[in-house]
Amino acid sequence: MIHHSLKKLTAFGTACFITAGLYAQTPATNPALKIYRAAPTKINDLVNTKLDVRFDYAKHYLYGKEWVTLKPHFYPTDSLTLDAKGMDINQISVVKNGKNVPLKYVYDGLILKINLDKKYSSAENYTLYLSYTAKPDELKVKGSAAISDAKGLYFINSDGADKTKPTQIWTQGETESSSAWFPTIDHPSQKTLEEISMTVP
Repeated sequence: MIHHSLKKLTAFGTACFITAGLYAQTPATNPALKIYRAAPTKINDLVNTKLDVRFDYAKHYLYGKEWVTLKPHFYPTDSLTLDAKGMDINQISVVKNGKNVPLKYVYDGLILKINLDKKYSSAENYTLYLSYTAKPDELKVKGSAAISDAKGLYFINSDGADKTKPTQIWTQGETESSSAWFPTIDHPSQKTLEEISMTVP
């Protein structure tokens, strides 16, 4: 009797295993799942981002100073590309011995391409200083499938007209919207320590 029951259990287990295998091997029917989405190539790695920001509540602007420390991911490089959506870029410098040395750059309104002062190896960190103005409400970009909006920075009841609602500023950086309020390598695969100081009314 016990032997007969074991046979039944073995047969049942084998059937479950085969069925599970068939389901696991069924190809995805959603065409979007068949698209290969490679992670962006890493040329530079973020190390630390320090921000000093203040706000214009009337214009919905952010005036920012940024010190961003990076290092080449693997190969030596003499250039850096940052995401910076819809900003006014006032200054970009490399910090050398406590002094800001201006750098040349090209900006198309979305991407900053910066020529560094030399070729850095993966063993070397370098720090850039950027002065900029972010204008999130003037930005015309689309979000992702998960987050439809992409302004990054939001002014809530900035004029205080709604007495039932507090005046607030909040951010939504997921998935690639942080670069709407500070220049950065705006990809989920990048990690950075971050320091922020804010001046508010």
